[in-house]
Amino acid sequence: MKPLVIHTCKLTDEQASALDAALRARDWKPRTVPYARFAYESDKCNIVFYESGKLVVQGKGTQEFVEFVLEPEILKEVKLGYETILNPELLKPRIGVDESGKGDFFGPLCIAGVYINEKIITAWKDLGIRDSKNISSDKKIAELADKIRKTPGCVVNAVAIGNEAYNRLYTKMKSVNTILAWGHARVIENLLGQKHRMDPMPVRAISDQFAAKKSVLEKALMAAGREIEFVQRHKAEEDLAVAAASILARDEFVQGLARLEKQFAMKLPKGASAAVDAAAKEFVGKFGASELAKVSKVHFRTALRAQGLPEPPKTEWRKN
Repeated sequence: MKPLVIHTCKLTDEQASALDAALRARDWKPRTVPYARFAYESDKCNIVFYESGKLVVQGKGTQEFVEFVLEPEILKEVKLGYETILNPELLKPRIGVDESGKGDFFGPLCIAGVYINEKIITAWKDLGIRDSKNISSDKKIAELADKIRKTPGCVVNAVAIGNEAYNRLYTKMKSVNTILAWGHARVIENLLGQKHRMDPMPVRAISDQFAAKKSVLEKALMAAGREIEFVQRHKAEEDLAVAAASILARDEFVQGLARLEKQFAMKLPKGASAAVDAAAKEFVGKFGASELAKVSKVHFRTALRAQGLPEPPKTEWRKN
């Protein structure tokens, strides 16, 4: 494949200012170009941002600049288009799986899976689908989740493990990774149960690397799940299918947490923080320690602090 030598896209004023600052910080040489708000050059490529809002990157260093500066620092997302030409693997039909709520004391653990194909990838070109951790607005998450679910040909599935069920599973399994493996496996199996809706069939299922060994999840898969290749890798959310799954999982988590807040008529903050500790103590004061398992993951140290119980000493993590 020939490397990318030209790339164009639109930037907002905020993105343009960030790019201008990034290029200055890297000591790029300024240029004067007609109708350009700013222009720079290096020994590898030229960059021009026009008054119209259009950015043009050109030269032998285009691909490197787009991959390592423009997308991660300025756009905060992987744009579709040129990379599918460079890497046709990105157009192959596949399933992405991701979870939300693992690090949140309050609320369920939600795992979602999404099947995509070339038509879906093309349809999502300008939707801004990216890792849910890079989307701070619950409203935006809900909007994107709705668009994902309504995309023709897209097949989705979500498994929400409520807090009482989660706590029972943790008591039995003694491991968050084992629970994740079980949940990921169920989502993959549920999706493959709808393979009559998938055209063409997925070639693989992709998820983030949550366990040291891929076999942890492979053992949890039943017959249907073993029909396709399973890939587990770090930063899997960079894959469009996994990014879409992360959005659906986060939307399920946000909705689940909102239902708990309505049921108990109190604010249950996300994450694990001082605000979460305060809310946990308030909850125990209002409803009693016996009710904590209905809204939280009680193996968190937060649960002990909320009940005024001593915390066990932290053990030093060692790689096996």
